[in-house]
Parts: sequence; C-alpha cells; structure tokens
Amino acid sequence: MLFGVVTKPDDDWWIGRNTPDIDHLNKLESLMFQGNGYFGIRSSVEEHYMEEKRDMFVLGTFDKYEDEATELPNLPDIVNFEIKVDGHVLKLNHGQVSNFQRSFNIRNGEMTRSFIWKFEGNEYKLKFRRFVSMAHLHLFVSKVEITPLANNVRIQIKSGIDGQQTNEGTQHLIEGTKRLFNARFIQMQTRTQESKVKFALTEYHRLYLNKKELSLNPHLKLNRRQVYANYSVDLDKEQTLSVVKYANIYTSKDRDLKINVSADSLANLKKISRLSYASLMLESSEVWNKKYWNKSYVEISAHNNKPQIAINFARYQLIANTPHDFEMNIGAKGMTGEGYKGHTFWDTEMFMLPYFIFTLPQKAYELLEYRYLGLIGAKRKAHQGGFHGAQYPWEAAMPEDAESAPIWGNADIVTGQPMKILSGFLEQHVTGDVAYGVMRYLKATGDQSFANRMGYEIILQCAKFWASRVEWNNEKNRYEITDVIGPDEYKEHVSNDAFTNYIAHWCMEYGADIIAKLRQENTTIYDQLNQKLSLSELFKALIQKASMMYVPKPNDDQIIPQDDNYLSYKIKDVTKYKNAEKDVEDVSEIFKDFDLKQLDRMQVTKQPDVLLMMLCFEELFSKEVIQKNWDYYEPKTTHDSSLSYSPHAILANDLGLYDKAFEYFEKSCQVDLGMNMDSSVKGTHMAAMGGIWNVIVEGFGGVRVVPEGLRIQPHIPDTWTSLKFMINWRGAKVRIHVTHDNFSILSNKKLQFINYGQNYQIEPQEKMEIPLKK
Repeated sequence: MLFGVVTKPDDDWWIGRNTPDIDHLNKLESLMFQGNGYFGIRSSVEEHYMEEKRDMFVLGTFDKYEDEATELPNLPDIVNFEIKVDGHVLKLNHGQVSNFQRSFNIRNGEMTRSFIWKFEGNEYKLKFRRFVSMAHLHLFVSKVEITPLANNVRIQIKSGIDGQQTNEGTQHLIEGTKRLFNARFIQMQTRTQESKVKFALTEYHRLYLNKKELSLNPHLKLNRRQVYANYSVDLDKEQTLSVVKYANIYTSKDRDLKINVSADSLANLKKISRLSYASLMLESSEVWNKKYWNKSYVEISAHNNKPQIAINFARYQLIANTPHDFEMNIGAKGMTGEGYKGHTFWDTEMFMLPYFIFTLPQKAYELLEYRYLGLIGAKRKAHQGGFHGAQYPWEAAMPEDAESAPIWGNADIVTGQPMKILSGFLEQHVTGDVAYGVMRYLKATGDQSFANRMGYEIILQCAKFWASRVEWNNEKNRYEITDVIGPDEYKEHVSNDAFTNYIAHWCMEYGADIIAKLRQENTTIYDQLNQKLSLSELFKALIQKASMMYVPKPNDDQIIPQDDNYLSYKIKDVTKYKNAEKDVEDVSEIFKDFDLKQLDRMQVTKQPDVLLMMLCFEELFSKEVIQKNWDYYEPKTTHDSSLSYSPHAILANDLGLYDKAFEYFEKSCQVDLGMNMDSSVKGTHMAAMGGIWNVIVEGFGGVRVVPEGLRIQPHIPDTWTSLKFMINWRGAKVRIHVTHDNFSILSNKKLQFINYGQNYQIEPQEKMEIPLKK
C-alpha cells in the first residue's frame, strides 16, 4: 500500500513529509485538516505561497451569492504568521532548507513543522505547532519558535486576521469592524451578505524570550478586511523567541452565545489565553482519548502498519468533521475544503452512518435528527415536483432548503458548452437512502424513542413520496420509475434503474409494515402520525403499489439489468479508465474521450449500481446470482467515484474473492492517502473515510445488519494476523477478535447474533469462540 505521506513503522498515529514540497501544499492542507465539529481549518502553512488554499469554515453558516449555490463561506484566516529576519521574509522557496519535517498527530490533531532555514549565509531554526481544540469549541492555538544559530538578528512578526479570503473568487463577508481591546486583543467583526450570520474573531499573542514572557504591546495595522498585530524583537545568537497565538471564532448561530459575538469572543479569549500551549494541548488530547478513542477501537495486526494508519486517519477525519450540533450534517468533503460547498449527500447515510451507528450511536442519532428537521425542505421539494410526502434534496445545506445542488458543471468535451447537472432533479434514490439509514440505526440501537419521535415519520414521508412518484405502465400492468439517475451517474434519464427501484420498493413495503405494527402495538403514535399522513389511505397505497412495483429480476443469464436499456448498449473496454490515476477534483479521464451523451449509450458504469443494490438487499439473492452480476458489472466499472471501492471490497470478500477484496480495500485507503498528489486538493473524501471502516468491520469483520438482527461472519486478509474491534449493538459493547482460524466475541450485556444461519446467544461477560467457516 503506497502512501503519498511518510509513515513510521512503530507509530500508528503519525503521518508526515520530509520535504517542503511547495507544489503539493493543497493535498497536505486537506490531509492534515484540523477540526472539532464546530469549525475546521485546512492545514495551510503559516507563511504565504501562491500554491496555497486557505480555508476555514464554521458548520451551518451557509451563505449564497445572488444566483449561485449556497455554500459554507470561507472565513478570515487566523493561521498566518509573516516572519522577517533582518528584513527578509521567511519563504521556503527562497534560501536553503534542511532538516525539514512536517508531521501530523492523528491521535490529537496537532500539526508540527520544523526545519533549518539558511539565507544569505545565516541559519535559523524554526518550529511551528498548532491545533484546533476539542476541549474548547471555539479555540485555535498555535506556537512558533525561532532561534538564530549563527548571528544576532532582528525578528519582526506580523500575525492577525485576514478577511480577504474567498470561495473560489466569491466574497461572502462584508467589511466589518476591526479594533484593539485592552492594548493586546485584536478583533474583527463581520457577517455574511445574504444569510446575515454574524462573526467575531479575536486573537491574542504571548511572546517569550528563552521562556521568559515579554511584555510587548502590538503595533496595530489595519487594511481592508484585515487587522494585524506587529511585533519586533532583537535576538542574540541561540536565543529562542516563542510566540503563542490564541484565536477564537464566534457566530450568531452559536447555541452557547451569552451576550453577543464580540463580547463573548473577547471574554472567552481573555480567560483561555492565561493558559499555556502545553496545558491546552493536553486538555484537547484528553477529550480525544476519553470521548472517542477509548470508546471504540480497531486494531489490525498485519505485515505492516499501513492499514492501521489508514483506519486511524479515517476515524480522525470522520470525528473532526462531524457536527457538534444536530441542525447540521457532514459534507461530502466535510470542512476540509471547498469541494461540494459543504453540502450533505447520500454519502452520510450509505457510507458514513454505519461507523457512527456502531461506535458513536449518539452522533448517529444527531445526524438523523438533521434529516428529521430536513422534512421541511424535503416536503417542499416533493410539492414543487408535483409529488407527496418528502423528497430529500440531492445536496442538502440548511434543513429547510428544498435543494442546494448547483445547476451547471464542467464543459462538454464535444459541444464545449457547460453541462447541466441533473442530479438535483433526477437522482432521487437519496430519498430511499435516508430511510434506509434510519432503518439501520433503529435495528442496531433499538432506539424506540427515536422511532416514535422522528424515525417512523421520516420513513413514512419517504414511502409516501415513492407512492406518488411511481408511474403506472398500462401496457405492462405494473408500476415503474422512469427518468431518473441512479448511482451510476454516467446514465441520465434512465427508466427502472435497478438500485432506485429496489430501494423505492423496499421503502414502500417497510412503510406499510410500520403502519401495520403501529396500528396494533402503539395507537398513540399511530394517531399522531395519522393526523400528518392519513395512515389508512397511505397504507392502502403502499400495499397496492409495492405489490405491483417492477423490480428487475435476473434474466436467463442471471444478470439483473441496470436499467431498461443498459444491456442493449455496446460494450466498451474500460481498462484504460480503471487504471487511470484518479483525479476526481478535475475532469475524469473518461470525459477526455467521451461526453455524457456518448457514455449514456455504452455499457460503462461509474460506480456500483446493481452491485450496491445487492449489498443492501443481499438476502434477496443467491450467492450464484451475486457472483454472476459481479462477473458482469465489475469489469465495466471505472470507479470514477471515491464511493466505488468500498462496496466492491465488501462484496468481493462476501464472494470469497479475497485478493480482489484486499485490492479494493487498498484502493479505498489510497483515495486520499495515496500517491496521487493531485487528489484531495479540494478536500478529503468523507464517504471514502467511512468506506475504509465499512470494509474492515462490515467486510473483513463480517458484521452486518440483516433483517433477522446482527450477523457476524468474518474473514480477514491473508497478510493480516488478526483483527480486533468493538461495536455497539442495542446498548451492548461488543468486543470481537478475529484470526484466520476463529473469532471470539465478548459482550457486557446479553447478545444474540447469527453466524452462517445458526443463532447464538451469549451472556454478559461470557466469551464465546467460533471456528471460521472455511
């Protein structure tokens, strides 16, 4: 497994680089992202370079410029440090650099950078450290140490708040108030232009000479949308100047706001800036350990520690980008970059939610509560389309928004015209995906309170949408779904996409089952939902339409058609595109040869459609049918999406294609961490992060939510010695240890599970060992 970062064989929580690599700053800015679920910062280095992309976001602060799509606004930069030594600005592409190391501690999110800079015959030793606090929601702290090694020197520091940031050219923030408080605290106030969200950012600097604090007031410099503190210190040879920057950010949307953004920001920083960098770093690290790492674990014993580093990195990214507030969700790139504008997709329910369900169920609850709040916008979107119930947006921002997807994309290779993005109009399977995520949460947690308050209504509103969406085909005497886009986004305006039809059919059947269950077992909740949904009428519609709904079945060759026309198209060898270096930030390789209209008439698939459907509804198909469809569709799939590798890895493992499973697992790990330095420049791929965990636990660990409950059927790769992990299942903490011969299971509560059709029950603290089926 090849990574584009340096790793250590004896440290599973460390990634880094040993060269400045100015040309690839963007990738490292994404990989070394720092966040705490409230705000996040790309790891841009302190000094400025043309190649950089500085981004800082606060979740939920969406803004829209005129007719453009709503997006998280890029906020003023608080990372910057301009360092001058005897009047020369520190730049690593000037002079000579040695002993360089840039490292990232995955365990606590601290980034460290150190090097010796030689310029005009003089040498200077520098070390930078920084973190976003997990203990203090609004806090960012950084530290720089400068030591002249060969001469006395004058050091000038310029550090402040730079509001001249944009979202690819769009400026969302107005020119606001800038000022100095108490001769030491600098602050900038601003707000978004359309959504009117107010912000206050405050900074304070403490300077030390050889660990003795200096009493220096800054010289204030004000520019348009900028406020800087300037300091000047004379250093003797081998003296060390240390500068600690304390910065915070408050918004008018904050639930913990007491007075106003300015007053709260200032009061908070006055209190926290009394503490040292080390003590604040320790507080943050303790939260990471107690709240996250100690509550779940994944331990891989293998021929090297690359898989362990990959899963640790994936878990860090998922947690750091997970909202602290239930009114928000995880963007497709989290807060790690401007890609996808901070919007939430089906990625959350289908690829990230399993991690939270099994390890941090309270976070899973909050992510689904966002979808409950989103019924406001989803019902409006359904109504706008002439449908009933709730149709969830393809791209979601604020819960009340009906649709946040942009309309225009890259240029057509043939016409040269911008291509219309139809996903917001036609990629409707997201409504089934949301319901499917709710179902998995309810089965894994048994959270009846959530079901009664929110879960049942989400599923029934989705089922009501599908009942209004399906179309009657009088000629074929069945209900169908035409004019959609399935997971294979190469195919537009298709009829009876396999994934879409199956998940719509499941949703209607599941909705009917819920109504029947409530009518018999909980008349109070039934009556409440009946007032909103007219359950008797809905039940009849769901039963009638589900029973007459067309779901494509295997043909004579045991192949399930991806849609009505897919199997009639010409077959194209896609080896060239499967093997191309994936640069999903730019135009994918296949679009350099064909446009969408051409791809629409080829048996070429972007990412799994039929195969993903089979993974979701595996109980409906024999292993023989799944194998036949794997053999047919896998060679035709280009994997032009970061979502593609993990489902293929899990399905391959299920089919006993163990080498193929491990190959796809490695590719999933390399989506962001891999050697392609042009990937991830606009942010990491959060669904791929969830996918890494899914492959390890649901694939190799064999943990699966099935209609009967919990199933555990593990098989680990040949190069692994063992796999240990912990999951939550209906309030029980379950520890599983897998080797090549057997697996053991230990639970703190009574537990029932299935292994190859056999039901098992273990008592609390009773360890059970089961031989692996060969």
